[in-house]
Amino acid sequence: MACLQRQTQLSRSEEMLDKARSQKVVQKNAKILGMEGDMDLQFLLQGGDLLKVRSSSWKKTRYFKLQEDCNTMWHESKKTFKTNQTCECCPSIPKAFSLADISAVRMGRQSEGLRKYTGEQVEGRCFSIIFKARRKNLDLIASSEEEAKQWVNSLQKMLSIINNLTAQQKTEHWIVSCLRKADKNEDDKLSQSEVKNFLRLINIEVDDVYAEMLFKKCDKSKSGYLAGEEIRHFYDLLTHREEIVVIFGEYAKTTGYMSPENLVEFLMKEQREKATLADAHQIIEKCEPDENAKQKKLLSKDGFLMYMHSPDALVLNSDHREVYQDMSHPINHYFISSSHNTYLMEDQLQGPSSTEAYIRALLKGCRCVELDCWDGSDDEPVIYHGYTLTSTILFKDAIQAIKEYAFKTSDYPVILSLENHCSVEQQEVMSHHMRSILGSALVTSPLGDSMPTEFPSPEELKGKFLIKGKRLNKLEASFAAEAEAADDTNVTEEEESNDEDEDKKEENQSKKKKLKMAKGLSDMVIYCKSVHFNGFEDARKNLSFYEMSSFKEGKALELAEESANAYIRHNVDKLSRIYPAGIRTDSSNYNPVPLWNAGCQIVALNFQTSCSDMDVNQGRFLVNGKSGYILKPAYMRDRGSEFDPITLTRGDWLKHKTLHVMVISAQQLPKVNEKKSSIVDPLVKVQVYGVPDDVAEKETNPIDNNGFNPTWNENFQFDVYVPDLALVRFAVEDYDTTSDNEFVGQFTLPFNSLKMGYRHVPLLNKNGDVVPSAGLFIHIMVLDAE
Repeated sequence: MACLQRQTQLSRSEEMLDKARSQKVVQKNAKILGMEGDMDLQFLLQGGDLLKVRSSSWKKTRYFKLQEDCNTMWHESKKTFKTNQTCECCPSIPKAFSLADISAVRMGRQSEGLRKYTGEQVEGRCFSIIFKARRKNLDLIASSEEEAKQWVNSLQKMLSIINNLTAQQKTEHWIVSCLRKADKNEDDKLSQSEVKNFLRLINIEVDDVYAEMLFKKCDKSKSGYLAGEEIRHFYDLLTHREEIVVIFGEYAKTTGYMSPENLVEFLMKEQREKATLADAHQIIEKCEPDENAKQKKLLSKDGFLMYMHSPDALVLNSDHREVYQDMSHPINHYFISSSHNTYLMEDQLQGPSSTEAYIRALLKGCRCVELDCWDGSDDEPVIYHGYTLTSTILFKDAIQAIKEYAFKTSDYPVILSLENHCSVEQQEVMSHHMRSILGSALVTSPLGDSMPTEFPSPEELKGKFLIKGKRLNKLEASFAAEAEAADDTNVTEEEESNDEDEDKKEENQSKKKKLKMAKGLSDMVIYCKSVHFNGFEDARKNLSFYEMSSFKEGKALELAEESANAYIRHNVDKLSRIYPAGIRTDSSNYNPVPLWNAGCQIVALNFQTSCSDMDVNQGRFLVNGKSGYILKPAYMRDRGSEFDPITLTRGDWLKHKTLHVMVISAQQLPKVNEKKSSIVDPLVKVQVYGVPDDVAEKETNPIDNNGFNPTWNENFQFDVYVPDLALVRFAVEDYDTTSDNEFVGQFTLPFNSLKMGYRHVPLLNKNGDVVPSAGLFIHIMVLDAE
């Protein structure tokens, strides 16, 4: 493709033709999005200048504009835009990003960059585009407050519409975009070579014979290219779902349509759902695109396909997407979504610290975040990974970000886990910031009027913050007739040695060194007092319910394997926090499942690191409204519990099930390599996590050169003995004969949240975000084992 500067001048007629083509593409995409004539869409398509901010000295004007696909934002230093214009030799080429890559658009100086590099006088003109994954924020300044609001409102509206498209709309939008890219000479026709290029774009490689056959099948006019209805026919052939057509045909007994009675039969027999005629009528009303069929109370093949892609037909039980568990138990009776080194965006040696990392963790439903606090300049405490090159952020900025985003995903309590290395003076500053910023949401005294004997519930603590850290005295002292100040303002380093980064502390300072504590900070610790662990017997005899220990992963795993039942009983009354070993300098993670099996509640992982362990963590907390709290089974809340996940003796936990999984097909898998010639060879792994006897993995054969619509039809069977603790992970990989397979997508969910029957499985990328249009089609059956 030629450089922008080297573009030949278009004639008047060519310009008009180009404009007409562009407008035609816009109209087609606007129709799919339901935004025909929408003023916000028109504003983005028109575009405008914005000041891009990178530092105090780097602030440059860039022209931003939404492309004709209504999905790609391009920006450049000049108003010279042309669709699919790319150039590797020129530094001034447009840069682009997909709207699907945007996590949020925030008005005002809400990002670290804008707060640091701009003044309050431009507050109303500023906004930030926050991206998913590790991509840096885009900090922008508009020419006026009205214009900034217009950008924010328009972008937010587009994101909302795109995120709420049906599966069919997403597919059509994507196909149209790919067709546009494949039409190299922009003549609204597809030659045979352009068809083959299009197939590569959608992740399918076919031989020349098949490509020629497909082309001739659609080229009704025998013109040597596809146009108009021929392209539509080509699209229909590509999106044809033979496996669903077969299922539909089994029940469409009324001249090619499903009657409400047919639909009820399908739902009850195949999907194992309780269904009534009223339910069937509701599905037809919601999913049937043909108005004539809808009036006759019939469901067409297209309507059935739409239903099969609806949330009600996904593998995840739709009831479990909301809070469905009893939230009135003490908080230690729940697994709690927890983060380690929450402030880090990358590794823990030299990676950046950022308030954005807290925001991302909280928006993912994390309910326990960590703050490593150290003395900073100007009497302001800072947060960073001590004794390393990680950057610092102000403690008060972290608390402000936590306050603003703590309850956007979940209303349930957030625990602030303090690793305190500050002087008494700066501890007082920490105390002041938390009181002034968090206000009445901060729990600074027990909820009742008397000394509590157990934890309050998540329901009682809605919208509240709890502090986990050191305390100078017992909580009981504050209820004494004459509450006296603690005699000693020191806690020994030995007490803290079982907390974070034990290895690091051993190298850098003596364990016998005293750490002075500020009384104001100490008094904030109510329900989560950090203490050293001296064994289960000592904890049972000497520790109050609110006195909790942190365990390094190695020690915790040892206890979970050798003393699992004792660990479970310990966690019936107390909280346990587990954290990664200090040797994990790359911020890698450990498998949280064995610790959950031992009843540990706060199993902290590095949220910033993408891996299968984080996938499993996300799967555990996917349900119950993503509240970050999952109620433990009754036998893990019983002081006399005999449950042991290792020996697995008989008890209420033993509910032997047989899981049958048929992996049928996949749709529109993403490429792992953006090269045109790179096509995935997908295989599917079905993995079961849980007690040791339940852990299993099986995989399909790979399918060569087809990421668009591969078909397997392979059956697997699993024995699951403790379904309450089991999770199922569906992972798609790109098979490689010479090296490790590459990750394509995955979806993990609790075993008890599986829906039976024919189900679609959405796929998440490495960062836990949904891959648009991609998915698996499977059949699930769970039976009581004989």
